[in-house]
Amino acid sequence: MNRPTFALTLPSDLRMLSVARTFVEAVCQACNFERSFLHALVLATGEAVTNIVRHAHRELPQAEMQILLEVRADGVVLDFLDQGRPFDIAAVPQLPPGELRIGGRGVFLLRTLMDEIASGPRSDCPGNRLRLFKRTSLDVKSAG
Repeated sequence: MNRPTFALTLPSDLRMLSVARTFVEAVCQACNFERSFLHALVLATGEAVTNIVRHAHRELPQAEMQILLEVRADGVVLDFLDQGRPFDIAAVPQLPPGELRIGGRGVFLLRTLMDEIASGPRSDCPGNRLRLFKRTSLDVKSAG
């Protein structure tokens, strides 16, 4: 089966947040995904990019990130590749839903929105790969 993959490389700058969101939204619209599915992916993209800029690249102002979006028959895989220090998302504790605090909800939101999340070191260079997967009931044959 044809599994189109789309890629975007961005500088690590919060001003690029709308570019990242628009990229994911445009691909999802071209694939005719349901609105709620599209919104979940766009929101997750915003959280992932924000976390990369603020945490992984905090001390690396010249760093870049890549977003890879793979359309599969059973859903969409979003890979975020950064150049930051090693990070394991599984080590982030589950927060009690009623706990009030400023910040720290990005990973909680990713876990809520996505069906699967994982992180690990990149194989091609120093940095991390955050992988998000969202299932869809639509039979995606091709984009466009």
